[in-house]
Amino acid sequence: MNRTAQCHCGAVTVKVTGDPDYTFMCHCEFCQRRTGSSYHLDAWYPKARAEINGPTQKYSRTGDRGDSLVFHFCPTCGSNVYFYLPEALPEMVGVAVGCFADPNFPAPKISIYEKRRHRWLDIPDGTLQNESGVVL
Repeated sequence: MNRTAQCHCGAVTVKVTGDPDYTFMCHCEFCQRRTGSSYHLDAWYPKARAEINGPTQKYSRTGDRGDSLVFHFCPTCGSNVYFYLPEALPEMVGVAVGCFADPNFPAPKISIYEKRRHRWLDIPDGTLQNESGVVL
């Protein structure tokens, strides 16, 4: 299966093949602020199965474990389409699930930072739950 994620204006695209190796639902405060939502969904693919096109601006920060997180945003519309964890997942690219705009996208396999989850938000059945971040 091939899927294409894109920013709001369509200038940045990520074309991937196959299902993601990892799919996370993150409730950390940073993801809440970054997305403007109560959580974030990300899907991780090997870089070899992803084709990235379009100009981006980068924002980097240090995560709870001390790893770097590098987010790529469209300079025109501001959508955060993809990201990297260079130390933790050097051969992978994370893609914002919402950028696929695909209602048939696979459900998350793990929900992280559960201690910060909005209590009214239900977690899909079968999703592993972790109070803090994920350890890969």
